[in-house]
Amino acid sequence: MPHDPSPDDTLLARIAAGEQGALSQLIARHGRGLRVFATRYLGNAADADDVVQDVFVSVWRHAGRFDPQRARASTWLYKITAHRCIDQRRRQTFRSVVGLEDIEDDLASDAPGAETTMQARQELSLARAGIARLPERQRMALLLKVVADLDVAAIGQVIGASTGSAEQLLVRARRALRDHMTAADDGRERTRS
Repeated sequence: MPHDPSPDDTLLARIAAGEQGALSQLIARHGRGLRVFATRYLGNAADADDVVQDVFVSVWRHAGRFDPQRARASTWLYKITAHRCIDQRRRQTFRSVVGLEDIEDDLASDAPGAETTMQARQELSLARAGIARLPERQRMALLLKVVADLDVAAIGQVIGASTGSAEQLLVRARRALRDHMTAADDGRERTRS
């Protein structure tokens, strides 16, 4: 059965033919989402920008390898981004272990503004810290669901897992995040007493 090409499929075919304007259009369509995903995963906007730039360089070079029969274009883009994020995290860990750089914790850098927004910012900071503490595959699955709005089957494709395994990763990630938030709320209640 023939596959009707999506707008993204068409853009990738045009990119494979060397059309730079098509790459600009693909970046406009997916760049922000990929950047948000990478920032949430890595915890650092500058590193995320580097990752996303690398993703689109890779897309420019390898657009001809995209097979619309195997996955949606967005799934392919997030899969490339996920792999680049994992590579970036490994480089950060290596550099930190050997003392080449200090890794800043951007998750704790949200200084509350006016008193009316303080609680919301604290909740956001707690959620980010909880996400950062999740095991790597759980964090990846949760961010692909929340940021990229991928379905469970697509998440499984991106992370190289079955649909059932991807679903279990999401269940465990949500449970761990909920437990983290509950424990933090309990801790704040004790300190107020």
